[in-house]
Amino acid sequence: THTKMATVPLGFNIDAPRWDQSTFVGRLKHFLNITDPRTVLVPEKELDRAKALVEGCRAGLVPPGSSREQLLYAKKLYDSAFHPDSGEKMNLIGRMSFQVPGGMALTGCMLQFYRTVPAVVFWQWVNQSFNAIVNYTNRNAASPISLRQIGVAYVMATGTALATAVGLNLYTKRAPPLLARWVPFAAVAAANCVNIPMMRQQEIINGVTVTDEDNNELGCSRKAAAKGIAQVVVSRITMAAPGMIILPIIMERLEKFPFMQRIRVLHGPLQVLLCGGFLLFMVPAACALFPQRCSLALADLELELRDSIVAKHGDKVPYVYFNKGL
Repeated sequence: THTKMATVPLGFNIDAPRWDQSTFVGRLKHFLNITDPRTVLVPEKELDRAKALVEGCRAGLVPPGSSREQLLYAKKLYDSAFHPDSGEKMNLIGRMSFQVPGGMALTGCMLQFYRTVPAVVFWQWVNQSFNAIVNYTNRNAASPISLRQIGVAYVMATGTALATAVGLNLYTKRAPPLLARWVPFAAVAAANCVNIPMMRQQEIINGVTVTDEDNNELGCSRKAAAKGIAQVVVSRITMAAPGMIILPIIMERLEKFPFMQRIRVLHGPLQVLLCGGFLLFMVPAACALFPQRCSLALADLELELRDSIVAKHGDKVPYVYFNKGL
């Protein structure tokens, strides 16, 4: 039996952003919505239903009696679990909504177990494995990457993190104790500068698809790819910074109190919880630093691409647009 479908409420476009994406506050609200860690607990069936509802809505048909709120909630689930380019369901660990629970556990452990080299090596390795999954999951899906390239990127990023962490750890043996606590952040920042460009090297080599304002494809640009990836590196480091810089200062002070020395076994769980507090706000704030739909002035494009756009469209396209990835 064919279930009856109703038409979409008049003037409702499910893909139109609910908040102004040209402002930081608008983007922050958007990412607070889609990085909501509670969506990690939503069962697969409900995610599939949300996808069907969003796709139906795009086609102009929804189940009768569907309220605007239901449609917006379906879109929230869809955005949290499906890739924006390919529409495929993303693995749980790679989703931005898993950044808070996953990131708080790893960051807490890196900040807690920083004193011995084996502990540093283990936690930096686990963290880079997590990062590799996140970067691969959130890549620009129009640029496929081979398993060999993924392997090389992973090994390089892990190597960078370990070299930075172990090197600085040995160097800070004679330094004030607080400096040693900041080593994990230095390692994470250095690894991000290697991991993200390596994971997304296809985009740097072949360029990413750029479009005009109305989403008509204009060609591929390597300069656009470089701008998008640089912004992602900055936002990932920003995401980690407050927790990994401020938390060590807090813990350094707290650990001097006698009651804290009595409950040493709880220091790890406490750091994990505090990291969660930082990440709850920092994940959406860091994602919101730059617009998801990135723009580049025509004058900044490669010469041949610029010439081909001018030849076709004259001066009607002052800016090109592309998805920067996350």
